[in-house]
Amino acid sequence: MTQKIKACYGSWKSPIGSKFISYETIRMEQVFLDGQDTYWIESRPSEGGRSVIVRRTEQGKKTDITPANFNIRTLVHEYGGGAYLVHKGVIYFSNFQDQCLYQQALGRVPKAISPQKNLRYADGIIDNRRARIISVCEDHTHSEREAVNTLVSLWLDGHDNEVLVSGSDFYSSPRLSPDGSFLAWLSWNHPNMPWDGTELWVGTFQPDGSLAEVQKVAGGIEESIFQPEWSPDGVLHFVSDRNGWWNIYHWLEESVEPLVNMEAEFGRPQWAFNNYTYAFESKENIICAYTQKGTWHLASLDIQTNELRPISTPYTEIAYLRARPGHAVFVAGSPTETTSIVQLDLASKEIEVLQRSTKIPIDPGYISMPETLMFPTKNCLKAHAFYYPPQNKDYVAPMEEKPPLVVMSHGGPTSATTNALYLTIQYWTSRGFAVLDVNYQGSTGYGRDYRRRLTCQWGIIDVDDCANGALYLVEKGLVDGRRLAIRGRSAGGYTTLCALTFVDAFQAGASYYGITDLEKLARETHKFESRYLNNLIGPYPERRDLYIARSPINFVNNLYCPVIFFQGLEDKIVPPIQALKMFDAIKAKGLPVAYVPFKEEQHGFRRSENIQRAMEAELYFYSMIFGFELAEAVEPVAIENFPKKVCVYSATKSLD
Repeated sequence: MTQKIKACYGSWKSPIGSKFISYETIRMEQVFLDGQDTYWIESRPSEGGRSVIVRRTEQGKKTDITPANFNIRTLVHEYGGGAYLVHKGVIYFSNFQDQCLYQQALGRVPKAISPQKNLRYADGIIDNRRARIISVCEDHTHSEREAVNTLVSLWLDGHDNEVLVSGSDFYSSPRLSPDGSFLAWLSWNHPNMPWDGTELWVGTFQPDGSLAEVQKVAGGIEESIFQPEWSPDGVLHFVSDRNGWWNIYHWLEESVEPLVNMEAEFGRPQWAFNNYTYAFESKENIICAYTQKGTWHLASLDIQTNELRPISTPYTEIAYLRARPGHAVFVAGSPTETTSIVQLDLASKEIEVLQRSTKIPIDPGYISMPETLMFPTKNCLKAHAFYYPPQNKDYVAPMEEKPPLVVMSHGGPTSATTNALYLTIQYWTSRGFAVLDVNYQGSTGYGRDYRRRLTCQWGIIDVDDCANGALYLVEKGLVDGRRLAIRGRSAGGYTTLCALTFVDAFQAGASYYGITDLEKLARETHKFESRYLNNLIGPYPERRDLYIARSPINFVNNLYCPVIFFQGLEDKIVPPIQALKMFDAIKAKGLPVAYVPFKEEQHGFRRSENIQRAMEAELYFYSMIFGFELAEAVEPVAIENFPKKVCVYSATKSLD
């Protein structure tokens, strides 16, 4: 038996390194099926964060379709998604640099088919009968006013846009009936976000290609509709939360009827376009994914009998689900496997992995397995989280020591975390940290009531849940109550900064492009989120008092613990001035603080070298604040108001 090395928590050497995560790992999304060919997008940090369309043939040959000077990404709603489609071997995509739509036949050079204007496109479909694309369009021509969103048609020969539907603030999911006679789509208006309330519409095409006889099928300001889809025989299906959970319905003979009625979520928050959760394998059978208690499941749904039959898989995270006769294809992950593109044979139930996010296997001895927690929080309520204990087969900590804890607060805040294998979490646990990944009240996946608990309470109950989750682990004797850190990105960064400012639970924190000033965010953010805070905080400027009271920048005097900030200098969602202003205020107060900016990064880091630098800088920061030695040397980060400027590094000894 190999002797374990005795070392303090945080000082363990791990093969799950920042370079491995940032250079050897890709992100995969937006699966598309065209005949027997399978397509997906790979976001590659090693190529500067460039997104590339990959094609896999029926014979298993994989090819990059996207030329080196193109980047597949749309900026509609700033978060994008739905950046490409494929029709009979021809690819249509949005290019990041100019936001134009391009047409690319296999083996050919892409050619622009949209006008060279300040227009953005997403979520397109081919109208084959009329030789055009129908797409969401976001018009930024007039920079002095809010962007205009519409549904447009673009002729495939490159003619100008024609507006099909207008008048609402937002649109998504244009979907053609199989015979091309009808169009379904979603719309919503300020101040709603798509998970608050949307409307599902259907219109009939006229001989000239315009729409008439438009009628609302479902939805409203209190009902969220997700993913309208026509069955092969022309029946409109969709997901609605009208019963408190996102369940599947159909519209048949002018009547809306449920196909499932259960306490499970068959939908997701529509931050990005085209995140499918169900697909028609045939006109009688739907393959669908749903989540319960933070875990995703796969099932088949018989349309005639409404029987839901579970399909056993090893996966707990399922996204971008597509289907063709006999097969389902989706992005999947599990607590022991990083995400992959997988194909499931629906008859044999055999799974074929088409592409892995990382090709380097990870020894299970370094993987921490999550424990699903439901812990008490304020007002006699419960919140949800996944707990990861420290795990490294080579190390053991001194008997009397308890591990430091990193609490992770997800973004959104209307989003959720899952228990799939995320190497960022394992980066910490394999070095001797415990991690608590919190699905605070307001997260999706636990029903509409749980999601709506955050209404007018952002910066309060999410903060309480993160703090109470950490204190719950302290009470259980699982972590060191003197070494509690919290970290988060974007909205999670805001929760992090509020937790450090307004509650007395944490001793350090890391904010990745987090919000510090709610007033500034309300006045300056992009259209998609410009009224988001009305529901999370209150109407602005009518409730300006709440915006002031919940902005960490206004209460730096209440903050008494060290913070490190990471910020992209081209971030349009949370501009750099927010982090910089709070950094300066904390620095002036005399507290240890660090600020790490990145050029050419926006809202979310995409470049390998920056991802690596951020991870190592955060680890270095905690080693300085919590006083443990690093197993490997990393590049130091300048910590203002802190005397030590050199990274701590020493060897460790074997346990006798």
